[in-house]
Parts: sequence; structure tokens; C-alpha cells
Amino acid sequence: MRLLSILVLFLALGGCGTQIAPRRYVWITGLKPEKAQRYRELHANPWPGVNRLIKESHIQNFSIHQREIEGRLYLIAYLEYTGTNFDEDMKRMAADPETQRWWKETDPCQLPLPDALAKGKVWSDTEELYYLK
Repeated sequence: MRLLSILVLFLALGGCGTQIAPRRYVWITGLKPEKAQRYRELHANPWPGVNRLIKESHIQNFSIHQREIEGRLYLIAYLEYTGTNFDEDMKRMAADPETQRWWKETDPCQLPLPDALAKGKVWSDTEELYYLK
């Protein structure tokens, strides 16, 4: 009985299955008007291997939104990361051959903002100003 009490106390205090609070990321990039339809088609039927690796990389609630502002198209990506080493997970994803083929399809559709372009990136980081849980 005492062992059972200790086990219940241990579980109640969170000693098993400790969950990491997700870190939220939001990125923005441009979308070339002449490639917008192709980009939408790709994301209407994403490759299963790419989706699987995204999930294996501790990414959840990932979505991409499109917005037109003053005649220009933009993409806004939102995701939650639940892992412990974001940089390593992103390196592993970038090394994946199927993900590399996916990016060869999607990258030409995108129009990086100047700050991302200067860093050789496609997506620009954003700064979170407010979050209500």
C-alpha cells in the first residue's frame, strides 16, 4: 500500500511525462504572384514524408496563411515547437532528401524579405508582442 501511495504522489507531482511548454514561432515571406497558384496546389497536397518529418521534429499546430497587402502577396507561418533543441531539429529536417526536394518546389514560389535574403534565408523572423493563454 505504501508503494502505491508513493507512486500516486510521484505521478501527481509530475515526475512522469513532464511536458515542455511549446515555443511559438511566426515567420513571414513574400509570395510571387505568378507562383501563388503553384504554392497553393503544393500545400493542398503536401508530401506525407515531409509532414511526417515536421511532426518528428517536434512541430505541432503548423499553419501557413496568405495575405495580400497593398497589392503584394505574403505568407505567414505559425508553428509550435515542443522539443528541446530547435536548431538540431531544424538541421535534421534540412538534411532530409525529401524535404530538400519539397523546398526545391516551394522556394521558387517565395519572395524573401530583405532581412531574410541578406541571411540567405526564405522566411523572416517576427517578434511576439502579446500572447493570451
